[in-house]
Amino acid sequence: MISRLRGILVAMEGDAVVVEVGGVGYEVRMTPEAIANLPAIGEEVVIHTHLQVREDDMSLYGFAQASDRELFRTLISASGVGPRLAMALMATLRADALRRAIIDEDVAALSTAPGVGKRSAQKLILELRPKIAAADAEVVSGTGSAQVRQALEQLGYSAEEINEVVGDLDHDAPVEDQVRQALKAIGQARRA
Repeated sequence: MISRLRGILVAMEGDAVVVEVGGVGYEVRMTPEAIANLPAIGEEVVIHTHLQVREDDMSLYGFAQASDRELFRTLISASGVGPRLAMALMATLRADALRRAIIDEDVAALSTAPGVGKRSAQKLILELRPKIAAADAEVVSGTGSAQVRQALEQLGYSAEEINEVVGDLDHDAPVEDQVRQALKAIGQARRA
């Protein structure tokens, strides 16, 4: 199993990067956000990886942090979730927001990812909620994201705007305060 790569970033190609380690170039698939946070080509990088082996393919999936890799592994443990769908979920929602959406049973948040409909989001929640809750008790304490999302949707805000702010809210605060925080953050983002 290739668990981590440390080497020189030699190329960025769409949803993948190439890291040269000991004279060998490894192609690693990553989310757009993770790629954007990498240093410039020619500099040293450290990428936590997951090697997916199939009959006709060996693919590396890369993450900035080991905790993101563990979330990816949890996602692909659900039936019907392959690496591409897991990467789509992680590209749509930041790791904490994704965990919180599963814990809070926020079907709308999960449905914003390409390839995830209402039914598949419900199935994901059913399968993954116990695993996520057991792995990350801190996220379980924060609730109300689904209610905040629903309130913002009723006010006419887009799913993209909501996704941008929901992860940054104080999830220990009452839902009303979270909605105020979200409205303020959306207003600031629109002015920027």
